[in-house]
Amino acid sequence: MASGWAQDGAVQDQIDATVDSEVERAKQSLPKGESLTHCEECDALIPEKRRKAIPGVRLCIACQSEQEKKGRSSLYNRAGSKDSQLR
Repeated sequence: MASGWAQDGAVQDQIDATVDSEVERAKQSLPKGESLTHCEECDALIPEKRRKAIPGVRLCIACQSEQEKKGRSSLYNRAGSKDSQLR
């Protein structure tokens, strides 16, 4: 069902674009390389199980949690089509 200026499926296209951009952002934020034995923020020991589970880990759980709280992004696709911005 078309409404206004939007093409059929425009809402789903915007949802798909939002999901795709968030997946890409998450992939880019994954750690790479060899895991550290100590947190680069607080110098706490990073448990061996964590280092094996997450290759390239650089932060302890506490520092990682704090960083994730600060880095929450909007769940809206700000690069949406012009049609979606006109509504």
